[in-house]
Amino acid sequence: MSPMCMYSAGDDGKPNDWHFAHYAARAVGGVGLIMQEATAVEKRGRISANDLGLWEDSQIEPLKKIVDFVHSMGCRMGVQLAHAGRKCGVKGERIVAPSSLHWSDEYPVPAELSKDEIKGIVKAFGYAAKRAVKVGYDTVEVHAAHGYLLHEFLSPLSNKRTDEYGGSRENRVRFLKEVLIEVRSAIPDDMPLIVRLSATDFMEGGLDITETIEIVKLIKDKVDLVDTSAGGLLSPKLELYPGYQINYSEAVKRSTGLPTAAVGLITTPELAEEVIGNERADLVALGRVLLRQPYWPMYAAHVLKEDIPIPEQYLRGKYR
Repeated sequence: MSPMCMYSAGDDGKPNDWHFAHYAARAVGGVGLIMQEATAVEKRGRISANDLGLWEDSQIEPLKKIVDFVHSMGCRMGVQLAHAGRKCGVKGERIVAPSSLHWSDEYPVPAELSKDEIKGIVKAFGYAAKRAVKVGYDTVEVHAAHGYLLHEFLSPLSNKRTDEYGGSRENRVRFLKEVLIEVRSAIPDDMPLIVRLSATDFMEGGLDITETIEIVKLIKDKVDLVDTSAGGLLSPKLELYPGYQINYSEAVKRSTGLPTAAVGLITTPELAEEVIGNERADLVALGRVLLRQPYWPMYAAHVLKEDIPIPEQYLRGKYR
C-alpha cells in the first residue's frame, strides 16, 4: 500500500482510532507491505496541521500499537519520513525551501534555508529514523517526491541556489544524499531503505526520466529500492490512464539495476500481475484503489486463483 495522507491526526502528530482502523483493515485485507502516510520529521515539515509525526519520543508508543497489530496479521509495515518544505500548509510555521520560490499563490513565499538549517533537517531525519526503529517498522522510506522539500532540492525549477546545494546535478542531490546517509546510520543494517522519487516534473526545464536515472545512479549505494512516482512540484494538467507511471519504474530498474516499486492507477489484478510477471518492477504499490477496496488483495487472489493467507475469522468466505 502506497503512503496516503489521512490528514486526521491532532496537532501533536499522534495517531488515533481512525488510523488504527484504517491500517488494520488493509492488513486484514491481505496487503503484504503497508507504507504509513507521510510522517513529518519536524513540526514545520507537516503538509497540514493534521499530519502524523515522528519528531518527538511521545509519538512512538501510539504508533507502535498500530504496527504491532499489523504484524499480528502477517503484514509488514514501513513509514515514509517526510518534510513538506514549501508545501507546508500549517499557519504560524516558518515555511522553508531551497530557494524563496512559492509553490502557488495560495502558499507563502518560503524562507531560503541556511546551510546550518539544512544540517539540522538532516539530523531531524536521522532522529525520526531512530524513533521508527523503536516503533518496530520493517522499513523506512525517505520521501523525495511530489514537490516536497527533498524534491524541491532535486529539481532545477525550484532550486536556484548558487552554493554546494544548487546548480549541478551532484549539488542538487547533495541534500538527499546526506539525508540517506543519516537515516542509514540510524537503522539496522538489515532494514531496507527506500527512497521515493518523482521521475518527472512534467515541465520543461524540470526533472525528466533521463535526469532521474542519473540521480538514482548517484545514490545507488545508499538505498535498496526506488519507489518511482511522478509530478507534484508544480501543477500541470495531465492525462491519466491505468498504469501511466509504470514505464518510469521500468526505466529506473533496467538502467540502474536497483529494485523498484511501480505506482500509478494500477487497479486490476491483471495489470498488477503483468508488471511483476514482465519484471517491470519488483513491487506493485496500490493507492486509491485500496481506499475503495481495503480487501483488494483477497479479491485479486481469487481472480488470479492464488492462495494467500487470510484471517481465520474470514475463512468461510474464501472459496464460495
